Amino acid sequence: MASVFLKNKARSGLAELKTALRILREKGPSQVQFWFIALLIGVGAGFAALFFRRGISALQNWTYGSDDVHLLHSFASTLPWYWIVITPAIGGLLVGLILHNFTPDGRVRSVADVIEGAALADGRVEKRAGIASALASLVTLGTGGSSGREGPVVHMAAVISTWFSEKMHADGITGRDLLGCAVAAAVSASFNAPIAGALFALEVVLRHFAVHAFAPIVIASVAGTIINRWEFGDMTEFQLPEASQLAFYVELPAFIVLGLVCGVVAAALMRAIFVGEDLASHVQEKFSIPRWLRPAITGVMLGAIAVFFPHIIGVGYETTSAALTGELLLWEAVVFAVLKVLAVSITMAGRMGGGVFSPSLMVGALTGLAFGLIATGIFPDVSGSHMLYALAGMGAVAAAVLGAPISTTLIVFELTGDWQTAIAVMVAVSMSTALGSRLVDRSFFLTQLERRNVHLAAGPQAYLLAMFRVASLMRPKGDAGCPDEEALWNMVEDGAYIDANSTLEAAMPMFERSGANYLPVVSLSGEDAPPELWGALMHVDALKAYNRALAATAAEEHS
Repeated sequence: MASVFLKNKARSGLAELKTALRILREKGPSQVQFWFIALLIGVGAGFAALFFRRGISALQNWTYGSDDVHLLHSFASTLPWYWIVITPAIGGLLVGLILHNFTPDGRVRSVADVIEGAALADGRVEKRAGIASALASLVTLGTGGSSGREGPVVHMAAVISTWFSEKMHADGITGRDLLGCAVAAAVSASFNAPIAGALFALEVVLRHFAVHAFAPIVIASVAGTIINRWEFGDMTEFQLPEASQLAFYVELPAFIVLGLVCGVVAAALMRAIFVGEDLASHVQEKFSIPRWLRPAITGVMLGAIAVFFPHIIGVGYETTSAALTGELLLWEAVVFAVLKVLAVSITMAGRMGGGVFSPSLMVGALTGLAFGLIATGIFPDVSGSHMLYALAGMGAVAAAVLGAPISTTLIVFELTGDWQTAIAVMVAVSMSTALGSRLVDRSFFLTQLERRNVHLAAGPQAYLLAMFRVASLMRPKGDAGCPDEEALWNMVEDGAYIDANSTLEAAMPMFERSGANYLPVVSLSGEDAPPELWGALMHVDALKAYNRALAATAAEEHS
């Protein structure tokens, strides 16, 4: 009797679980259910970030003899020169083969793709290319590539949330919220920064601070932090030797100037990456270099630099720590900053993988230290510690690169544990972000997207137009609401028509220029083939679809 009772209970429980899953798919999760899902995603993304970090350490230990990222360049400097050159070259070859076989374009996916997925793909990203990108970035960072780990970790977390969204058949709002949860947990687990992780997801990825998204994102962020502390303890990423001192009022103008300098440095870092990428693509095309070989050539270039300056290898935490503790001379800070910018641009141009956050921290700390050494040398009586300038510079450059002044300010505090210098860091961050955002399209990620003709920097009023295909909004020819076919052909002959595969991004300017109430929709088969008339796109239909999308976006952002 007991066994029959247990079997009946098991069948009943299984039936209830199936019913719950069906309701979850059809109607979406309730608030409490969503919190549990956020917790589950936070745990998954947190472990993914942990395994990624441990994987980098294991590969670095095998290649350079150091499993501690804070001591990488010290170990590398003891190795033979040929090992320094060959290691990133082999790593680049592996990266090229991975990306060539598992991505359609040989390009590493990163934070920019996650932002695009949040805005234009209902919170989804490419899964196959994302997994390949994570593996490629792990090889890059483990074999000497000069980039950061936050980009691949964020995209890897986005792959996890995409899987959940597809299993749940989540709508756009739910998919974006799940994406925000995964990103927050990944950043928190990677840097032991729960506050900054949650705000990074809201500020950079979702690009709004809707109340409905806040609670689940915080839950996921805390889950990611717990996983980090379970493995590494409650330790800050960088250790400062002494409490920073700030001569209030008198010294604040110096931090304003530092912020402006950091804004220029951040813009130079971003521009160097974009110029390097264009130059590498031009060389690849001109000499017909296979795309799988491009990262290997990059690895040789990085190895050649690292023979003389191993400081460029990997994430750069050892040099960043040396800058924050004031262990570098002025000329060392300047030279290392310039070389790091060069190394990062080479790494990114070669499509080796990795992110830009950690490199921007290193460049910022070196910039701040150099500025502080000069400032304290000129005005020793009214200046605080030059290490405070390094801390402020670290936040200022990173904030301008990421376009995230709030989360970057907080992550600097959480990485160092120094909460006494808030005013200095905030002043420098605000000035650098204000200047840097005007020298590029808001941030590094949004400029990346702009270069791909994805216009997110201008806001939803610009990018929402690209979401609507003309073919999905047109009125077919012969339909009761479609204009006369002869009138449509007359407009086609006058050159006033639009391709069915176009979006409202192309159609709306045509309505504006022509003043017409409708546009013929055609299919263009080729240069010599005549166009095939499909129907007409009415101006009023386009405006209605656009207004509905704007209203839905506003409702989500203010819910």
